[in-house]
Amino acid sequence: MAYSELDTTGLPREDRFAWWQEAVGQGVAPIRITSDHAADFVARAGFLPLGPVHLTTMSFPSLASERPAELVRRSDPETYELTLILGGEMRVAQERRETSLAAGDFAMWTSSRPYSGRAVSSPESGASRAVILHLPQALVPLPQDRVKPLLARGLSARSGLGRILAQYLESLVQEAPALDDEATGRLGTTSLDLATGFLAQQVGAQERLPPETRHQVLLAAIDTFIEDNLADPRLSPGAIAARHHISVRLLHQLFRGRPETVSARIRRRRLERCHEDLAAPWLRYLPVHAIGARWGLTAPAGFSRAFRAAYGISPGERRNVSSRSLASSDGVHAEPTFPALSANDRCAGSGRD
Repeated sequence: MAYSELDTTGLPREDRFAWWQEAVGQGVAPIRITSDHAADFVARAGFLPLGPVHLTTMSFPSLASERPAELVRRSDPETYELTLILGGEMRVAQERRETSLAAGDFAMWTSSRPYSGRAVSSPESGASRAVILHLPQALVPLPQDRVKPLLARGLSARSGLGRILAQYLESLVQEAPALDDEATGRLGTTSLDLATGFLAQQVGAQERLPPETRHQVLLAAIDTFIEDNLADPRLSPGAIAARHHISVRLLHQLFRGRPETVSARIRRRRLERCHEDLAAPWLRYLPVHAIGARWGLTAPAGFSRAFRAAYGISPGERRNVSSRSLASSDGVHAEPTFPALSANDRCAGSGRD
């Protein structure tokens, strides 16, 4: 398993803060940290190597950090630290620029220049939580003078490519304990592509990206568009291509390296959402056919056939099994589990549209 997680609560109180300082120095870059909570420092850190890049997750109380010039001269991993704020409030200063950040913001700084930061936890903002993607400067295909205006500046993770990147990083954190070395290498390449695509977009330098990176960024945008529009019965390869200003032919070419077609992906994700909703007690008031329509499958007979082809039971049977399980008062009879659809599942009428 590639992922490792460390928690200060497993250490004596007097050792916790010193351990945190050392862990951050090794996992990020040598840095000075002070905190009013040093006497009983409760924090967690997770580390995930991703081939060409690394990912760090952190949760910690209020603190101040500083990386002065002397520490930069002593050791410099030459990385850009692209940070997604998940909780708390933070301030970052570098290159005579200072910015305030909150959950839903990206910020970036470089290990090669002095910087300082402050994190504040409160009942209103919650604990300070962040995900840091460590990007080797040599692998970012943008001149440093183009990247410099992005340092210590708030970048939104709430929309567009920022949202796509944020969702991707959060999914990596969620799945990190189950990832093996082979998977992390592939995911690291995708992480690098999405991050550099995001940075290039911020400075209008998309032309500096290699074709593979541009294709990866486009695929990520298409995947997000599909997820956001599963409920729309008009979602189709043609609609997706039009939204992203490409031809349907190019769309299908982009999916050739994947184990399913565009139409098959739409169908699979719709059926997976229906599978979940049929087990939801708060949706039992909806007729079975309405569950299908809720996710863009508006033809009841077609929905039933596709569902049975995917799961081996009808939508009504899925709901009945779930209902019997919920009605069990002793908790002994667990609901049977049905496998999620794989990328190779072929539902009724599958094929390229």
